[in-house]
Amino acid sequence: MTFKGFFSSTAGIPEVSDVPRHIAVIMDGNGRWAKKHRLPRVAGHTRGVGRVNEIVEACVRLGVGHLTLFAFSSENWRRPEDEVSKLMELFVQALEREVASMHRHGIRLRIIGDKSRFHARLQHLIHEAEHLTACNERMTLTVAANYGGRWDILQAVNAWLEDHAGNQVITEEALTPYLSMADAPEPDLFIRTGGEQRISNFLLWQLAYTELYFTPTLWPDFDAAELDRAIAWYRQRERRFGRTSEQLHVG
Repeated sequence: MTFKGFFSSTAGIPEVSDVPRHIAVIMDGNGRWAKKHRLPRVAGHTRGVGRVNEIVEACVRLGVGHLTLFAFSSENWRRPEDEVSKLMELFVQALEREVASMHRHGIRLRIIGDKSRFHARLQHLIHEAEHLTACNERMTLTVAANYGGRWDILQAVNAWLEDHAGNQVITEEALTPYLSMADAPEPDLFIRTGGEQRISNFLLWQLAYTELYFTPTLWPDFDAAELDRAIAWYRQRERRFGRTSEQLHVG
């Protein structure tokens, strides 16, 4: 089975271009930004939400087809209750304020993750936003919320088993359509802001051959110029997908 022309980086050799087709970002450093400015943590999260618009606009301008943002992990429920509550409030506000503008600009919005834990109002807004923007093609913005890479693989396996009654051997090609990001190419470029150098249970399956860019810049300070620097770094990478350098330069 092939999927919308997209190749798995372990089953084939994806297209390579100067502009990443798909950028995945862990937006880290909101709390530290607030602490640095002697503000409550919520101020960092609010500033971080505001930064999303600039990065979305920059990606549209550059011709990036897919932008995936890790907004809230399945492990983030461990944070203080008041902080989690505020994050959910900010999520609601962002959907209420930004979806109409996204739709006007041709951006498709998707939310991936286990949405069952969200309150009814948030689930309704997510459904309405995804329905409204479903046919837009200029860029797909995916927000990972209550998402974990291991959860993604497990839910895909369980969905496959439900469809096939467990009577076949699961292959990579068979399982891929059940993953949350099955309709997007694998990320070409992964960015993590805030100085940490790990992927934190984000897109474990999809990041197999992604170029990993780590920057000390805190997310609220990560602007279009910082994005340009990340893409310039990406353009210097030699993307071999298991081949040798000599193979890339034959002919």
